[in-house]
Amino acid sequence: MALSPDPAPGSALHTARTQLSDAVGRLGLDDGVHQMLAVPKRELHVSVPLRRDDGTVEVLQGFRVQHSVARGPGKGGLRFSPQVDIDEVRALAMWMTWKCAIVDLPFGGAKGGVTVDPRACSTDELERLTRRYTSEILPIIGPDHDIMAPDMGTDAQTMAWVMDTYSMQRGHSVPSVVTGKPLAIGGSLGRTTATGRGVVHTTGEVLHDLGRSLEGTTVAVQGFGKVGAFASVGFAEAGAIVVAVSDQFGGVTRASGLDVAALQEHVAQTGSVVGFPGGDALSNDELLALDVDVLVPAAVEGALDGAHAAAVRATVVVEAANGPTTAEGDAVLADAGITVVPDVLANAGGVVVSYFEWVQALQAYWWTDAEIEERLSQHMVAAYRSVAERSRLDGVSLRQAALLIAVERVAEAHRLRGLYP
Repeated sequence: MALSPDPAPGSALHTARTQLSDAVGRLGLDDGVHQMLAVPKRELHVSVPLRRDDGTVEVLQGFRVQHSVARGPGKGGLRFSPQVDIDEVRALAMWMTWKCAIVDLPFGGAKGGVTVDPRACSTDELERLTRRYTSEILPIIGPDHDIMAPDMGTDAQTMAWVMDTYSMQRGHSVPSVVTGKPLAIGGSLGRTTATGRGVVHTTGEVLHDLGRSLEGTTVAVQGFGKVGAFASVGFAEAGAIVVAVSDQFGGVTRASGLDVAALQEHVAQTGSVVGFPGGDALSNDELLALDVDVLVPAAVEGALDGAHAAAVRATVVVEAANGPTTAEGDAVLADAGITVVPDVLANAGGVVVSYFEWVQALQAYWWTDAEIEERLSQHMVAAYRSVAERSRLDGVSLRQAALLIAVERVAEAHRLRGLYP
């Protein structure tokens, strides 16, 4: 498979390939290895006919990309979004490969998506959509091949439908085919909060290296979805002051700190942080430019492009979203001396606990919440320490160090396995 045409500068795939090229050059890998790491192992494009509730049929586009399986089966989320296209899925799958390698999990990277607005679908339509998409990609998924998880626009119920559809085809229940599913059918404790918790653990470590702690640290969080909301809760519990949060509709701020629990209740009732009575309104752009200690972009790719990065006044940026900083934005932050904790490290808590769920499902033996939290903390701290040490020894940024570790590990797996035939 040849590389697709050059993606647009600032796009997720352009950013992912730029990061890979930098790591390959620093490691001195040859062009053949570079090509193997730049091109997905396998990708499937499918048509997904959806029967709407009024009886009409709409044909949607679906994708599943397995970037690498050199270190183990593919692992990655399923995204329902009107903006999803194949290049975005390729980039997300590549980042999953590096993420799994950085936290040293026996997985490769994968990602899936359907170009659809889930908010414009009824529950019945979402179920039919999920089951049809699953049936279309059935030949390439499975607990030993490719394990899905929730992502933007999908949730535990989506994973339950995927699991059931796959299980019906196999003739028996296969809970290990997905992670992030409900507890009642083999999900894991701690999975829902894992990515946000991992962000908090990582932030605590980088602040420690800067001679600070989470206690009293001011934090602004862009994005109040599955990651941003639980990260905000974790920050507040650790004594940090969450001064601002936002979502796609707008934001809210309070210099003395927001009541995160009350904000969650407001969002549950209204669907947005907008209008929360415990703070003042602000825009997403204004949030990114706040004078805070820690900025947490937890929304979508490309939020911190060159222009937005130039306005950042935070000391530390912790990337809770996938690919929130473009290559241009990354250079701007570096020139400003702002420490950036990259997404492939900062938000790896989700895939760490997904790994725990997969192991538990294979063994039919489930761990306690305390055991999950302890293991999550151990993985995140160990991963951060290895990245920080590589950064210090090589004189590179945390992002470059993380990518060097990841690309080195995946390239070594390719070398040891050899090239068949």
